[in-house]
Amino acid sequence: MNSIHLITLGCSSLERSLAFYRDGLGMQTSGSPEDGIIFFQNAGTRLALFPKDQLAEDIGAAPAEGFTGMTLAYNTKSEQEVRDVLQAAHDAGGTIVKEAQRVFWGGYSGYFRDPDGYYWEAAYSEDWEFNDHDMLIIKE
Repeated sequence: MNSIHLITLGCSSLERSLAFYRDGLGMQTSGSPEDGIIFFQNAGTRLALFPKDQLAEDIGAAPAEGFTGMTLAYNTKSEQEVRDVLQAAHDAGGTIVKEAQRVFWGGYSGYFRDPDGYYWEAAYSEDWEFNDHDMLIIKE
């Protein structure tokens, strides 16, 4: 696990956040709020916008548990790698908050918190592709 593939910001309004990042800051995307999630085509680590309440629900967390509305993601190349990352996080002192499992978007993922409470997702989808630098290719 030597990459951060995705930073997901939980947003109270996808429309407002899309306008800020796309129209205000000039970040490139062909996504729209109707997609339910918006990915930006930035270099390196990708940025995603997702409804904050749905992100908290996916993790099984609540603001009272320290959920700030942001997750980091490591995208794997197999379901076994998801399980391996979660185990490594646990062994290193992290807390598993959602065991690896099939998820609503069709992939396989789980969540852990690092010792400071930051949420990470380890995720896999058979549809994902990676570039020569092992960065996730987002197709819109």
